[in-house]
Amino acid sequence: MENISATVALKNAIQRLEVEQAISGQLLKEQFYFTYESLKPVNILRSTFHEVVTSPHLIDDILGTAVGLATGFVSKKIVMVGASGNLIRKLFGAVLQLGVTTVVSQHPETIKSIGQFIYQRILRKKEKVLPRINESGF
Repeated sequence: MENISATVALKNAIQRLEVEQAISGQLLKEQFYFTYESLKPVNILRSTFHEVVTSPHLIDDILGTAVGLATGFVSKKIVMVGASGNLIRKLFGAVLQLGVTTVVSQHPETIKSIGQFIYQRILRKKEKVLPRINESGF
């Protein structure tokens, strides 16, 4: 800053600096309030939940893992029909569950496309073609 010799210029410079200080103080207070509000536990949970809900990749990953776990569990239950005490059967069931869970959770798009194919080709009822009636009614 340059040296000011006139009293009027000095008073103007002091007033300008006081205004700048007031504005900076107000901005600092607003930033402090914003930081204080964002560090409240409720707001941290809310923002984390919002990020999880709005993240499409995370939801797809969670859904893929859940489907993988469910199919692994079901495949183990299919193999373990009855309450068998056979150790080899239990070991095979655990390995099968781990394998199915891993494959399904790592390739959810492939599983989804296979499911859509099965739905479209096998499970969907064939639409019956109704004969058209011409304008004369026959």
